Amino acid sequence: MTSRACVLHGIHDLRLETQSEPVTGPGDVKIAVLAGGICGSDLHYFDHGGFGPVRVREPIAMGHEAAGRVVETGESIDTIQTGSLVAINPSQPCGHCVYCREGKQVHCLEMRFMGSAYRLPHEQGLFREQVVVPVSQVHRFNRDVPVRAAACAEPLAVCLHARAQAPDLAGKRVLVTGAGPIGSLCVAVARDAGAAEIVATDLQAMPISVAERMGADKTVNLAAEPGGLDPYKTDKGQFDVAFECSASAAAIRDALTCLRPRGTLVAVGVAGDTPMPLNLIVSKEITVRGTHRFHGEFAAAVEAINSRTIDVAPIISPSFPIEKAHDAFKEAGDRARAMKVHILFNGYTGD
Repeated sequence: MTSRACVLHGIHDLRLETQSEPVTGPGDVKIAVLAGGICGSDLHYFDHGGFGPVRVREPIAMGHEAAGRVVETGESIDTIQTGSLVAINPSQPCGHCVYCREGKQVHCLEMRFMGSAYRLPHEQGLFREQVVVPVSQVHRFNRDVPVRAAACAEPLAVCLHARAQAPDLAGKRVLVTGAGPIGSLCVAVARDAGAAEIVATDLQAMPISVAERMGADKTVNLAAEPGGLDPYKTDKGQFDVAFECSASAAAIRDALTCLRPRGTLVAVGVAGDTPMPLNLIVSKEITVRGTHRFHGEFAAAVEAINSRTIDVAPIISPSFPIEKAHDAFKEAGDRARAMKVHILFNGYTGD
């Protein structure tokens, strides 16, 4: 038996390849992948061959956001049945290094993260028709959950972890800079946490409209309205917490300027060396918190989607079959048109 995969060989060199179907071990489950979401890091691999020091050095099956149905289980596994819709947690900490022992699994020294080119050999990703993973890496959904919504568990987990780096948001004023998929999901998790007011910014009309559907009370298109945040900069700032999701130097400055003294900036967006106005951080006694991936939040994301506590549907864009994966990446790279583009596998045609 064989299985097809989307394999990146170099910049814009994405190939549909046939591989041997993976074998299920005693503690594993085999999953027929149905939908895989294209992430910002996937786009960096596709368009630039990597990001920062992480470079594609050998062919890699891409993708780390995926959902599918269990088609085979290993011996003695009775916690999940064939036919179940599941999301696959791509994060595999070792469990025994110093950070895992301290409960800081996101900083595991031996982390294996599916679809990552950080290590050599690369960790192969989830844009494959058939994958085999440990049963601990799969989380089951209710029957009525749409497949593409299930595939959004991973980015939602990222945002739940980001929320955990902030103080309690109940009754607080929150700013989200950058309203792409992660920014819009940060809007949703802030709304879920009981924020009193949420303002989201972007430079494109389409992400702005999605942020509104995800729960933003007000949105500002800074390309059309450069001074749109000025009212929030008065009296040393108006927001208690800012989730900075763009990694833009200008957006970072806006966020710090709009934060109240002793407010919190959660840095979600990733870039290279980026200037920050240290004077604002010091003079306003701002707390700056980074946020990296997730651990227990993956299960929480699945539960939020299962219970409809958080609706991820507004971020979902048109999808493409595996045969048109190259077109899917082109679409995903156009922020004026697309948010979360999925590649569809195994003949799945969408919800």
